[in-house]
Amino acid sequence: MPSIDSVAFDRLRTSTVVHGDVWFLSGSLQPEDSLRHFAIDEPDFVVGRKSGNALRLQYRTVSGNHARLSVREGRLYLQDLGSTNGTYVNGKRVTEEVPVGEEDLIHFAEAPFRVLRQSPTGHASGTLARNVCDEALALVQFDRMMNQRLVRPHFQVIIDIDDNATVGYEVLGRGSVFGLESVGAMFQAAEQLNMEVELSRLLRWEGIRVGRELPGHPTLFVNTHPKEMTDSQGLIHSLVKVREMSGNTDLVLEIHEAAVTNRRLMSELSSAMKDLDIRLAFDDFGAGQARLAELIESRPNFVKFDISLIRAIDTADTHRRRMLQTLVQMVRDLEIRALAEGVETLEEAEACKDLGFDLGQGYHYGRPSPA
Repeated sequence: MPSIDSVAFDRLRTSTVVHGDVWFLSGSLQPEDSLRHFAIDEPDFVVGRKSGNALRLQYRTVSGNHARLSVREGRLYLQDLGSTNGTYVNGKRVTEEVPVGEEDLIHFAEAPFRVLRQSPTGHASGTLARNVCDEALALVQFDRMMNQRLVRPHFQVIIDIDDNATVGYEVLGRGSVFGLESVGAMFQAAEQLNMEVELSRLLRWEGIRVGRELPGHPTLFVNTHPKEMTDSQGLIHSLVKVREMSGNTDLVLEIHEAAVTNRRLMSELSSAMKDLDIRLAFDDFGAGQARLAELIESRPNFVKFDISLIRAIDTADTHRRRMLQTLVQMVRDLEIRALAEGVETLEEAEACKDLGFDLGQGYHYGRPSPA
């Protein structure tokens, strides 16, 4: 249950007696994190990725100093601080300081937060009640989103690291309904209804439906949800339908490297994908353990090295760079193309090129965007 620590609570309770209501932001510090409440307890409450901010968020789309909240005469005000991806109140981007009220939904880029307010009599304990209204609204909105297919495919470019030529795009999803705009919010609602598989298939279908019309007919990299890997026949059936709809579009199916330990599933899936002319990519390689034995046996067409291996590789010590270079060379020796995920800077891009990567993806090359 979302809570604030007892020391902060005692301080806020004392402040409340003197000053009245206390404002909170309800949300998560990073994608797929648990819901928490954060008291707006500083005159200039700055939100952003930089350390030292009153609320430090770990979303890559959030700027260092993203926005400022302040309380004046009992009212709460919000100001964007020139962020790259914008600050939104109830879906509308703010360009100047605006008042915000209880139950308003604020997005710092893709990071959603609900505005809450507690009166002096509302502090009976150090725990705040979960906002069941938010959950109920999210489930209603999710049902509407699924029935009306209200999702917006986004595409992030994948490039040849040697000449920066476009190789294809990874298909990513965003919601088109209030409160479910981010992929994290969509899957959080889907989890409560045990509909992660259905949502994953919808995002894949809509992404290919739109992506097949992109100029040049690029390769489309499409994702799977881990739960799909428990039913190989269901996944294969969905791919058959996708292939019928996509025509001659070049498709690559991404699966998490952890799924490849199921040899029976991988054998069935690999055989079906060859028949459907869909290539295979192992995603997040190295996020847990680099599964080299399964890599040799399954022989995907692509291996996407996890962002944790790529981040700050240009300043990494010799041992880390040598380890990554060895992994890249092993992958390439198997005639598998090595892709660096999460490349954010020119220096990282140059380091990845030096280490032998074939392909690159990340904000340095392009952010996810609609078609």
